[in-house]
Amino acid sequence: MRKRTRIASLTTACLLSLTSLTACANEVASHGGSGGGGKGTKVKIMVGGLDKVIYMPAMLTQRLGYFDAEGLNVELLTEPAGAQAETALVSGQVQGAVGFYDHTLDLQVKGKSVESVVQFSHAPGEVEVVSAKKTGDIHSPGDFKGRKLGVTGLGSSTDFLTKYLAVKHGVQVNQFSPVAVGAGPTFIAALQKGSIDAGMTTDPTVATILAKKAGRVLIDMRTPEGSQEALGGPYPSSSLYMNTDWVNGHKDTVQKLVNAFVKTLNWMSAHSAEEIAAKMPSDYSQGDEKLYAAAIKSTLPMFTKDGIMPARGPETVEKVLKAFSPNIKNADVDLDKTYTTEFAEKAAQQEKAAK
Repeated sequence: MRKRTRIASLTTACLLSLTSLTACANEVASHGGSGGGGKGTKVKIMVGGLDKVIYMPAMLTQRLGYFDAEGLNVELLTEPAGAQAETALVSGQVQGAVGFYDHTLDLQVKGKSVESVVQFSHAPGEVEVVSAKKTGDIHSPGDFKGRKLGVTGLGSSTDFLTKYLAVKHGVQVNQFSPVAVGAGPTFIAALQKGSIDAGMTTDPTVATILAKKAGRVLIDMRTPEGSQEALGGPYPSSSLYMNTDWVNGHKDTVQKLVNAFVKTLNWMSAHSAEEIAAKMPSDYSQGDEKLYAAAIKSTLPMFTKDGIMPARGPETVEKVLKAFSPNIKNADVDLDKTYTTEFAEKAAQQEKAAK
């Protein structure tokens, strides 16, 4: 079975829309950091939130210099949600997207051939939090009926997982209102102002919510154990996925990208949350380095050490999506075409040999 494995012009462009502003501001920033303007094979990667801990390997790889070491000139761009990163990839704006693996299944049934080439995680890293104002009313997803539930964006992985948890507990997707509130300050403000009753988000947003006493944790999927309890198995989430045709035509470049990411995953497994936090851009801590390190520590268990797709992970993702998505429920998904372990296995062997 196959298991294949220009900164000035940006200023004007960024005025077009709020979404463009977010992406362009970070593109400007990326030019000022490592890998933004150096020599080497140029690759653009859109990330569904560069400052989210679940996507930390993207920026960390750049900060550690591993892209440069592989002879790559990687430009990291950002959008607030994984669904927008997916759109950027499909439209050809970028060569790769860092987002949830589940988008590869969703895209396949829409006629797009996209695959994960390196799997960062075996758990979602997501947390369902309940507003402090609603803590006495919402005790499980069974209480989602009639509620306003925050997600990063409609069609995002937080949207997918929220729908699954609701359906699993007897609440149909038309019985609650998903509200796109992004992450970070916008999510927290929505929670505090009552724009949402609960919502799904990641660190460092979770850590900030708890520190502000703005909400409490309802479901924690930052660990493999939490994923097993909530979803019934390992749930491969954050990954680098690319168009299959591009992968097949640029195998050398893809291998270098995966080599760099696997080096980072190995590095992460051997260093503390504080050491990892010290490598990240200073503004990611939002003025509270201790809280940021704690957020990283809470999320570290979700990451793989070798970038290889976890056994039975794709099946869990398919089961989750089929529970609520009419498109996937009635489709014959070829899971083997949604990921490859070819590059990660080779990179892991190289890492092992180097030790």
